[in-house]
Amino acid sequence: MTDYQHILLAADFSEQAHYVAEKARSLADKYQAKLSIVHVLDNIPMPDTNYGTVIPLDEDSQDKLLEAEKTKLMRLGDQLVVDFANRWLLWGIPKQEIIHIAEQEKIDLIVVGSHGRHGLALLLGSTANSILHYAKCDVLAVRLRDN
Repeated sequence: MTDYQHILLAADFSEQAHYVAEKARSLADKYQAKLSIVHVLDNIPMPDTNYGTVIPLDEDSQDKLLEAEKTKLMRLGDQLVVDFANRWLLWGIPKQEIIHIAEQEKIDLIVVGSHGRHGLALLLGSTANSILHYAKCDVLAVRLRDN
C-alpha cells in the first residue's frame, strides 16, 4: 500500500466540522500529503453567473450568504495551512461535486464527516454514504455525534 499523496477535506461547516478538519490535517501531516478543501453550496440560491458552478474565491460578490461561505472556507484554509489553489467553493449536489473534484484533482483520500442516520434519513442516504459508495479513491467517514 502506498501512502496518501493528496487528501481532500469535504467541509460542511457544521458544529463539529473542526473535528473532521483536524483529522484531515493530521493525516496530511502523517503522510506528508497535500491537503485540499472543498465546500459545496446546496442551500443558497445560485445567482446567474458566467463562471458555472465553481465560485472564484478572489472575486467579490454582492450576495451576503455567498460571501459568508467564502469567508468560512478561507478561514478554515488558513487554519489548516492549505494553499489558496487547493480551496474550492462549488454550487451543486455535494456528493456529485465532491466526487468530481476528487477525480479531477487525483485525490487518493476524501475525509468527510458522517452523522448516524435513523428513520427516513437512513432510507434517503447521506452525502458521506454516497461518497463512500461512488468515489474511486479511499474515503474516511469521521463519525460525528448527533446532538
